Amino acid sequence: MFGKTTKLSRRLVLSMAAATVSLGLAMPLSSASAADLEKIHFLIPGGAGGGWDGTARGTGEALTKSGLLGSASFENMSGGGGGKAIAHLIETAERQGDTLMVNSTPIVIRSLTKVFPQSFRDLVPVAGIIGDYAAFVVPADSKYKSFSEVVADFKADPKSVKIAGGSARGSMDHLVAAQAFKAAGGDPKAVKYIPYDAGGKAMAGLLSGETALLSTGLSEALELERSGQVRILAMTGANRIDDAPEIPTLTEQGIDATFVNWRGFFAAPGTSKEKVAAYNATLEKMYDTPEWETVRSRNGWVEVFQPADIFYTFLEEQEGIIGNLMKELGFL
Repeated sequence: MFGKTTKLSRRLVLSMAAATVSLGLAMPLSSASAADLEKIHFLIPGGAGGGWDGTARGTGEALTKSGLLGSASFENMSGGGGGKAIAHLIETAERQGDTLMVNSTPIVIRSLTKVFPQSFRDLVPVAGIIGDYAAFVVPADSKYKSFSEVVADFKADPKSVKIAGGSARGSMDHLVAAQAFKAAGGDPKAVKYIPYDAGGKAMAGLLSGETALLSTGLSEALELERSGQVRILAMTGANRIDDAPEIPTLTEQGIDATFVNWRGFFAAPGTSKEKVAAYNATLEKMYDTPEWETVRSRNGWVEVFQPADIFYTFLEEQEGIIGNLMKELGFL
């Protein structure tokens, strides 16, 4: 989960450790018959504006515009740290034959911390598709010009640096911040983390002055920065990325902490191996389309492709790595 990162390709297996239905996307009727898949309903376990939301909608956009998918629909189902959507997918499995639920590292973290009783084993892992670095964001008018300045205030008075995140305490946003301050010589247990339900609300908390810093995914941070309301102080890659070369890393600011978060898709229990194979084939084709490159570069994502069997093995390994890290930081 944390440690030295390298440039990733889509075929690299990562080794780091009330519902709202939106209007869907559809390809032109003239080419719909040529689509690899007729339709996908994307279930998003959080609100609008978060990393899950962006991943699902970006994937749906690329698949439909490239002609690989006939139509895509999207459903945001917040609640229970993602547990509400997981329970819904399991309980209504017989009706979810064309549904893919997006998730990421938090499904492992929140299962370990018993935020919800289910784990990835209760679903059908389909594929890991992208990696996203983490980032630390401040309002455009913030006094902070570098992450090192934040660290200095944190060491002087940890309670003075309130950190927003779009997920619960002990979650990924929290862990990334704790690890960064620990690597900088601070006490990770002293991090004043303020949880919000999804990235959009965390952003509102930052801009309202409730918090001084936002811990989030780099793709979300880049979208926020384009609005002109925030600045990105640091990202967690080992090196700067080509899509946003102006953003410094933690490591170049003297903080030896790196992180990349996977995002992928899960199907309902009982989904056939043939259906999973069809999803895998279509998702892999997507990477070679210009429509995907438009989405990927816009979000600063790292391409990763983990087909179902490899994805499942990776999830088991990450569960062990993250569990050990959370014990070290006092979250378990």
